[in-house]
Amino acid sequence: MLEEFGRIVIATVIAWILFLSIDIFWRLPWKGGVSGADSIGKAIAEKGGDQHGGWMMGNIVCSPDASAGILLAACGVFVAGIPGGIAAAILVYIGNRICHDRGYAGTSGALIATFVIAAFLQIGFLASDFIAGMVLAILTIQGISHIHASRLIGYFWRWRA
Repeated sequence: MLEEFGRIVIATVIAWILFLSIDIFWRLPWKGGVSGADSIGKAIAEKGGDQHGGWMMGNIVCSPDASAGILLAACGVFVAGIPGGIAAAILVYIGNRICHDRGYAGTSGALIATFVIAAFLQIGFLASDFIAGMVLAILTIQGISHIHASRLIGYFWRWRA
């Protein structure tokens, strides 16, 4: 039980790093992108949060970005190994087309996560650890405090700017 908890905590940290680094690399919070993300970002900024962090949080809700890609890749690897993760990346790409989103972050997030998860499977992790880890990573972004989470994301965003 304790070993499983440790794996999930490590998977959460890895998912957080993957999610933020991929989204920031693709400059995802540069602007609102999809229609709902702009509204969410503005609402968070009006309450004292960071605009760029709010846009990233809005993208989580409105479009398959890196967080969705990583979560779906973990599910795909859980079900069918590396081919399942690649299938998840294809589905994320299709989802991005439906949302009129370029889809670089979600698709590359799913592909990168597939191979990261497959590598961690070799040292004793389970794909289910990464499913739980990504859910916890999303929870820390969306579920605890929009204002504080957007400020933290905005801080990382300014590193690359």
